[in-house]
Amino acid sequence: MNNYIEWFKKNKITEVECLIPDNSGIPRGKILPTKKFLSSFESGGLRLPLHLFLLSVSRSVSYSIDEQLLNPTDGDFILKPDFNTLRLVPWYEEPTAQIICDAVDSNEKEIEVYSRGILKRVIGLFNNMGIDPIIAPEIEFYLVKKNNDPDYPLETPSGQSGRTEKGNQSYGIDAINEFDHIFEDLYDYCEAQDLDVENINHEDGPAQMEINFKHGNPLDLADQVFLFKRTLRQTALKHNLYATFMAKPLEDSPGNSMHIHQSLLKRGKPIFVNQDLKTTNYFDRYLGGLQKYSKSFLPLFAPNVNSFKRLRGYWEEGTPFNLNWGYENRTCGFRVPNFNSPHQARIENRLCGSDVNPYLAIAATLAAGYLGIKKKLKATQETKKSAYNVNVSLTESIYQSIDIFSRSKEAKEIFGETFVELFCSIKDLEVNAYNKIITAWEREYLLLNV
Repeated sequence: MNNYIEWFKKNKITEVECLIPDNSGIPRGKILPTKKFLSSFESGGLRLPLHLFLLSVSRSVSYSIDEQLLNPTDGDFILKPDFNTLRLVPWYEEPTAQIICDAVDSNEKEIEVYSRGILKRVIGLFNNMGIDPIIAPEIEFYLVKKNNDPDYPLETPSGQSGRTEKGNQSYGIDAINEFDHIFEDLYDYCEAQDLDVENINHEDGPAQMEINFKHGNPLDLADQVFLFKRTLRQTALKHNLYATFMAKPLEDSPGNSMHIHQSLLKRGKPIFVNQDLKTTNYFDRYLGGLQKYSKSFLPLFAPNVNSFKRLRGYWEEGTPFNLNWGYENRTCGFRVPNFNSPHQARIENRLCGSDVNPYLAIAATLAAGYLGIKKKLKATQETKKSAYNVNVSLTESIYQSIDIFSRSKEAKEIFGETFVELFCSIKDLEVNAYNKIITAWEREYLLLNV
């Protein structure tokens, strides 16, 4: 603790933001003066109500859940700061720190429905086998004009040239340079927070970009993605724009994905392939687990109504809406990039949208692979042609997806029965709220015609 007190003094920190992700990955928590933060350890810690874990993305509280699931009196849980996550908040003028917290009860037992704790438990399953999982996320997003009326579609912003993009600018260097003034600030903010972003490239959509993270420990990378999403939003706002990670923000443009590259180490050595670059049983079983359980865990890869608008655009947009795999085959749900050494061998999960809670999405993809190893599953034959024309092997609606997840024995074993019931209840609440909305499409085609 003394080292951190010195850090606060050295950086002249006046306030501390204590953050936790809710089940949708939205940052919540408390902001307090540094002295109050440090003194809180002497008074039993900072507290928040348990109903935070019942919040839906529309901020409604799901009181339809069995009240015994968490606490019938809506008691408190304690914020336990993880000092490994202590960072500056670089966009404030006043020196401010941020720290990600764990959620524990009065006995320091982790709250079982807390997404960061769920990821830690999944990592622990691998560690019990002497294995360390490694991941590298790639996350896509759009820059859009500010949109103060949700009834109006989003619009593409103009860059430094004063013009908006026309045509497909995939991997266009000049198209990225249009927003250099934003990305220069973004890189500075990321460096100040030790967010290990490697590069940025332009994607297919107008003002759609992708940021790649350096591979590493899954918990650390989930923390980085969690903080990065907030950082990018703040950077865009500084330049009078929005940044969005919605899975499908624009009607006629590609959706936003979060691809997760994953591999395994045992005693520091990669185990997906041997020294002759031949795939091992670990590779085959892990891939078999991804193929078998990703359908059951789909709500953690596609958590919102809007997520399925991205997935269902697979015919025209190239979204890999299937459970196939192939070497260098981006039409498959699971792509295996070419490798020249054992340390390069990895599997890329291409199903996730950028709208996920990163802790839950990473936990789900690792859990599927873990089950494949534990149950000694076998992957299908490699797909060597386009997989866009294969029979769809995933659920095409959030209703089916939630239903399958709610009945999954493996989901309950890995994530906990309480979490599965709570998560599905929240998603039911969100879907019901969405279904009450009268859309512009209905006013356009039904108002005066039926």
